[in-house]
Order: sequence, then C-alpha cells, then structure tokens
Amino acid sequence: MRITVTGGSGFIGAHLVDRLLDAGHDVISVDLHAHVADPRADHRIVDVLDLPSVTSAFAECDMVFHLAGMANVDHAFADPIRTVRLNVEGTANVCEAARITGVRRVLFASTVWVYGASGGDLDDPQALTEAAEFAMNRAGHVYTSTKIAAELLLHSYQQTYGVDFTILRYGIPYGPGMREELVLARFLRKAIDGEPLTVAGDGQQFRNYVFVRDLADAHVLAMDAAARNETIALEGDERVSVLAMAQAVRDHFPGVEIEHIPARPGDFRGRSVSNAKAEALLGWRPTTRFADGVRQYVEWYLADRQAASERPVSVPARRADGVGVPASAE
Repeated sequence: MRITVTGGSGFIGAHLVDRLLDAGHDVISVDLHAHVADPRADHRIVDVLDLPSVTSAFAECDMVFHLAGMANVDHAFADPIRTVRLNVEGTANVCEAARITGVRRVLFASTVWVYGASGGDLDDPQALTEAAEFAMNRAGHVYTSTKIAAELLLHSYQQTYGVDFTILRYGIPYGPGMREELVLARFLRKAIDGEPLTVAGDGQQFRNYVFVRDLADAHVLAMDAAARNETIALEGDERVSVLAMAQAVRDHFPGVEIEHIPARPGDFRGRSVSNAKAEALLGWRPTTRFADGVRQYVEWYLADRQAASERPVSVPARRADGVGVPASAE
C-alpha cells in the first residue's frame, strides 16, 4: 500500500515511518525538514499550509497519516495564530488534498488533551471514553481547541465529501527521539549534569504515558477497516506520577537527589482515559512497561549525545524531536 505521512521526520512520525516500512508499505514522508532517518522512505520537503504541494504528495496514495502540526503547548500559548493555522488550516488542506486525489482514508493524530473540554468532575475515578462530549465553555488551552476543531473537520469532510477518517487520540508519548522540553527529558538532562530533580508538591500528579514504539504499532493496526470513521484513544496502561518518573530516572543515576518544591496552584492531578476501544477494535494494548521504556530512552539519549559529540562541526546534529519546532506535531 502507498502511504504518505505528514510530519514524518518528527518524534512519532519517524517511528511510524519505520513501522510502516517494516510492514512492507511504500512510504512518502513529508515535513518542513526532510531528515532521512530511514532511506527506504521517499522523503520530501512539504509545508501542510501549501495545498498544491500537499496534493502532489498525496497523488496515488491509498492512505494518509496526518501528524504534522504544532505539538508544543508552550509554543501554542506563545503563538496562537500560527497554532491555528498549522493545526486547523493544515488539517483542512490535508482533507482537501485527500478529497482531490481520492485517498481512501486520513488517519489523524489527535490527543487526550481534548478530554479537558469534556464535562464532569475531574476527580471522578471513572475513566473517560471516546463517547465523552465536549462543552464550549470548557475549551481551555488554544492547543486543545485546535485539535477539537481538526477532529470536527474530519467528520465534516466524511459527511460532506465521503473522505473517510480515523482519529487517534494519543496518550502522553515518550521514548527515543522525544522533545527536549518534556518532563522526562528534563529530568534526564538534570541527572546527567548531577543536578537535583525538582518535583512540585507531593509529586502525585499523574499521566498515563505510552511508549512511542507501542504507539507506532497502533497506527499500523489502525489501517484495518474496523477503524474506519472511528475515534480511538491510544492511552497508556500505567498511571505514572511525576515522583515515580523522577525515581525511574534516578534508578539510572543513583547519586542524584529528588528535591520537592512548593506545589503549583491549580496543578492538574490527572484523569484516566480508557484504551478499551483500541483493544476491542484493533487488538492493541501497550506492551512496554514504563521502567523498560525509560531504560530504552536513557540508552538512546546517551548514545545520541555521544554520537553528536563526535560529529564534525560542519554536520548539524539532528534535533531530539527530529524537526524544527513547529514542523511536526506529534
């Protein structure tokens, strides 16, 4: 099958390209910065805001994975207009190019952040599902709103033009290639430098992290007809607190201290999201335990850091996320 991946040089995109190639597919990886991580793919420089270029990249493709956009919520806060353009207009261009070229399905990278716009008590222990409804007055962060808007566009293009979709709501991904500003990456840098790992309050704020290679596997499974026009949460199985994350890093650097600082006012403790639908439809559950995923990330990071130190100055090192900041969202 011929498949295009937008944001194919990014953190998740690069792993997805590898998995698709391993599965025997013909892959076109498009991004603002075409890092040739896997020479088996056709790497092209394409801006999702340029409809003609996107349309050209989709020619004769069966399916499209749309991962390009703004991923960093801090950058989204600082530049909301560009975030709207990348996440909403960019998705509209992908849908339109898919309509023009006859792509069978668009598989879209959304996020569990959208559940912040759902109603109900945040302290409710019941896990949220894909059936959760969103409320306008709970839109919250502009990043969340752009992802919800993109999901709506996919539904509209299916209902109006017959362009099929699959929406994949990511849990919090981690692993080799993850962005430097994420908590686990910050803890690792501090540990390497011998600095204490700072944890706000009691550190019991939690998220359900999902290892990036498990996430990439779910994408390949989502190509199945059972996922057509479905929304599926790809959430991790393990509830990992900030304190547990710090302790997992310290396991690899025993001399590093964990330092508690005052809690941040209104810090979100976390809310569980069910991945039961992913198991029922796709037969997918994450298989990498958090401790093992951290080990793989530490090993990759140290090897990449060593390789970077040995590169000639004239050869730019690849960013940890594989792309320029706004080029690849997920």
